[in-house]
Amino acid sequence: MWLTEKIAEFFHMKEKVSIGGGTKAVEKQIAMGKMTARDRIKAILDPDSFHEYDMFVQHSGKDFGMDKKELPADGVITGTGKMYGQPVGIFAQDFTVAGGSLGLMHARKITKIMDHSIKLGIPLIGINDSGGARIQEGVNSLAGYGEIFSRNTLASGVIPQISVVLGPCAGGAVYSPALTDFVFVVDKISKMFITGPEVIKTVLGEEISMEDLGGAKVQTEISGNAHFFANSEVECFEQIKKLMTFIPWNNSRKAKAFPPKPPKPQYNITSIIPQEPTKPYDVRDIIKSVCDDSDFFEVQEFFAANIVIGFARLNGETIGVIGNQPLVLAGVLDVDSSDKAARFIRFCDSFNIPLVTFVDLPGYLPGVDQEHSGVIRHGAKILYAYSEATVPKITIILRKAYGGGYIAMCSRHLGADFVFAWPIAEIAVMGPQGAANIIFRNEIANSSDPEETRKQKVEEYTEKFANPYVAAANGHVDAVINPSETRDYIIHSIEVSKEKNEIRPAKKHGIPPF
Repeated sequence: MWLTEKIAEFFHMKEKVSIGGGTKAVEKQIAMGKMTARDRIKAILDPDSFHEYDMFVQHSGKDFGMDKKELPADGVITGTGKMYGQPVGIFAQDFTVAGGSLGLMHARKITKIMDHSIKLGIPLIGINDSGGARIQEGVNSLAGYGEIFSRNTLASGVIPQISVVLGPCAGGAVYSPALTDFVFVVDKISKMFITGPEVIKTVLGEEISMEDLGGAKVQTEISGNAHFFANSEVECFEQIKKLMTFIPWNNSRKAKAFPPKPPKPQYNITSIIPQEPTKPYDVRDIIKSVCDDSDFFEVQEFFAANIVIGFARLNGETIGVIGNQPLVLAGVLDVDSSDKAARFIRFCDSFNIPLVTFVDLPGYLPGVDQEHSGVIRHGAKILYAYSEATVPKITIILRKAYGGGYIAMCSRHLGADFVFAWPIAEIAVMGPQGAANIIFRNEIANSSDPEETRKQKVEEYTEKFANPYVAAANGHVDAVINPSETRDYIIHSIEVSKEKNEIRPAKKHGIPPF
């Protein structure tokens, strides 16, 4: 009898906590187009796989009447579950409880599941939906954020960290997603910013909407703080599930292999690049013409679109792909594209994912704006990332590879294991037009027909230098290949690189050009 009573009491307490901030608060959350914290967890994980921990934790606030308030689960749901039958750690802030505000115990629930995830070697998914620090707890709230940031850093490169912003994520709270590997946002729901519209109006006298300040489109298109954009929470969860099929569960494993599939026949690699050397094309078509089932999962699609990054499979194995995008700024490297590529390269290297690079660019973007924005410092990040990476690195020079851009895009000189070039590749310090104008300036100026002389000199330079054979003759290119052989060459290169062992000088860590 006594056990039955205790069990009934337990279910009553559990049901009370499960309601979160109460029926009205839950109805308000749903009216905003948002799912509840527990429903979000269930939607991401395998059915019936979630086990919640620390459900009955209570806040430690004593001031401003907090000692008389109950905050169910202290506004955050934590636990473990499974995705594709494999364990993951997860937490979801509950906006229905005190606006999901973070206090000390709330933070300790999060850091506890973070510690578990690191120790167990399982991915961590964090769902952010919070008004920020709990003001009533003062410095204890700030301490909580600091403990979370510290663990984000400890976990970096050890386990995949996924952040999902499904509501406000303001002030200090934004730095946790910024420290994780991938950030997902949803249109009209996600809001990320350091200082809100009210503060900006007070301090600067400027009026701006929350959406224009830090909405989902701003974070994916302008700031680059978010990696994936969705139109609904359901679409967002599907994106997360797809991402998880491409990445390993921790840094001691490799991503799960799938049965190999040939590329789809509509992607014909020999007909994608135009005959005119200045005409653009979509490098994603090249990628899809090579990878399994033409399935390319792009990352940061809307930010720094002059470079394309993402995951694909070759012969069933995950690869990380980086490619210059001729459709946008001719595929040049600039401040943002260098940052974008460098971060992705370091993720792939940390998690044993081979890197395949498709090169077609005229170099780094010139201009006062770029120089003043630090293109030297930012541009060095991609050099550092490629040079640091020890996973198999395969490079295919498709068309243009000029100047510093040639070096930066995983050239032999930065440690590429295999470099292949198509017969149309132009590898030189600069384009033939510019080079001829400098080298043969006097001859052209003194000619009786400057335009005809310039044309002849451009052809002379092109024949002598702007082709793959000079680089191949010097061993900088391993093979000049038929475009139709590209997939076979990459697959073979990855297969023979499986036992790659690269010894580096002993050091605590390097100093990237942050």
